[in-house]
Amino acid sequence: MSVTQPQVLLVEDEPAQREVLAYNLESEGFAVRRAENGEEALLMVSEARPDLVILDWMMPLMSGIEVCRQLKTREETRDIPIIMLSARSEEVDAVRGLETGADDYVVKPYALRELMARVRNQLRRSRPAASGAELTFDDIRLDPERHRVNRAEKELKLGPTEYRLLVTLLEKPGRVFSRDQLLDHVWGRDIYVDTRTVDVHIARLRKALTVHGGQDPIRTVRGAGYALG
Repeated sequence: MSVTQPQVLLVEDEPAQREVLAYNLESEGFAVRRAENGEEALLMVSEARPDLVILDWMMPLMSGIEVCRQLKTREETRDIPIIMLSARSEEVDAVRGLETGADDYVVKPYALRELMARVRNQLRRSRPAASGAELTFDDIRLDPERHRVNRAEKELKLGPTEYRLLVTLLEKPGRVFSRDQLLDHVWGRDIYVDTRTVDVHIARLRKALTVHGGQDPIRTVRGAGYALG
């Protein structure tokens, strides 16, 4: 899994619309997982956290509004951006969707170009590296376009796993990531890796970040995980 490839969960019960939208998302460089209903969507989020959810309002078994409500009330998923799609064009419906926690509301039928722009806009906030934005923390600078890391103007040599770990930590400075969350973000759920492997690569990242001196910027939170700063 590439840490720079955003992971989008598309929740749409209409097969034709789902496949057209999935095709366009993949053409834009997004990795797409598909869900046909709300219950399946919640299960897929619990299995692998997406970077963004595109969620249809009207679905069988569980409405998009209820899926949105559940995701936004859970601490581990509340910061996942949600774009809600709906044929409901009344202002009161849009307000209800946004008040439930949706980050954006798009009325059907929509222009694909506009929807893609809204997707990129949400991802720039939640996954800045995925849009090529430079990441900084104190004297650490990471350029995802050139795949380079500098600290105090000196270039650092990082292995691919350490690089992905640093991207994850830099995108959310101060946030404490558990070992399981780091496994999910960096290795992906499709690969079995022991949680102790995270400690090994964190140690390697710490060594790389301090090779030219300076304090270790990675904080260990006992019983919880790791954070940058």
